[in-house]
Amino acid sequence: MQNSGAVIVISSHVVRGSVGNRAAVFALETLGFPVWALPTVVLPWHPGHGPSTRLTFAADEFDKAIDDLINARWLGEVSAVLTGYFANERQPKAVARLVRALQERNPSLLYVCDPVIGDVGGLYIPQSTAEAIRDELLPLASVATPNRYELAWLAGSELDSNAAIMEAALALGPSRMLVTSAIPMMAGGTGNLYLTGTHALLAEHRLIDNPPNGLGDLLSALFLARLMTGADEERALQLATASVYEILARTAKRGSDELTLETDAASLTSPMAMVHMRRLIHPLQRVRR
Repeated sequence: MQNSGAVIVISSHVVRGSVGNRAAVFALETLGFPVWALPTVVLPWHPGHGPSTRLTFAADEFDKAIDDLINARWLGEVSAVLTGYFANERQPKAVARLVRALQERNPSLLYVCDPVIGDVGGLYIPQSTAEAIRDELLPLASVATPNRYELAWLAGSELDSNAAIMEAALALGPSRMLVTSAIPMMAGGTGNLYLTGTHALLAEHRLIDNPPNGLGDLLSALFLARLMTGADEERALQLATASVYEILARTAKRGSDELTLETDAASLTSPMAMVHMRRLIHPLQRVRR
């Protein structure tokens, strides 16, 4: 393993299920990384399963916990940060302080920002919280991992083609972006589109209807882990996509309403699923022509 440092994971926590921190922490630890896990909210289950009690943290107390982490004597152990769902607009601002402190200490820090703000139906968090993620955290990120609908909201435009997705990603930044739910080129498929300043890659697999929640959380964690192990970006994308697809397919076959990570841990480490990799024409190449 090229980078065995710890990863700070900051997102939601559910008592039952495999979403948010539950998915990301399991994946990272299965691939050999120590994890510092900080919940932003605690829920009995994912809201998609129905109403439940929402356990929240006072904003001042969350700020103080971030201060504790910034001043922790073990901060040098941390090599990466992954953020996901936030419960209010104060939390992204506090986490931005932590990320900046880590970047000052370690300029090679890998920060993956998964802007968990919405889906097909629009935003499912307050707009002020989404704006805080956009304004406070995206500018600090090494990699962002929005779904297509989140990117559309962040960019303020409809994204009905991969060309439009790439243009929006370039305009918004950061320098590397992994967009899930991209436009597939294969019939009956779905894709993850990865864009950097120099190349564009599309990883495709068969679409599985009515998937459980947590796929984006899982993909972000796996892509981060693969980059940390020293895999090149194309290989990291292929492996992360294959793991997510394989676990999704196995979960669907069992008829489970949650990703069965504990049963399919081998799919995290050694996925066998086929993923179609394509190189797309980068927007900057079209400009040169």
